[in-house]
Amino acid sequence: MQTFAVHLREKLQDERFRKIYEEERQLAELSRQLVIARDKSGKSQKEVAQQAQVTQQQLSKLENGASCNVTTLLRVCKALGLKLELEESKELEPA
Repeated sequence: MQTFAVHLREKLQDERFRKIYEEERQLAELSRQLVIARDKSGKSQKEVAQQAQVTQQQLSKLENGASCNVTTLLRVCKALGLKLELEESKELEPA
């Protein structure tokens, strides 16, 4: 029986799978960081959502890795005292 790590390594050989996997990994990491920041603040989802002027449902979706619009993300970051920054990727993809 194949381990998950071996199976994943094999699947990552496929370029299409690798791109989708990386997007999902980044989204999951962003969601995790938002939950950690909210927990550190001691605020509930309802409190952060009100402060960010978004619905609690929008915040919940964001924390669970669902896609959202950039405005929602920026509002939530501001409510949590976070600064959203972009950095150049080590791997540049051809246009």
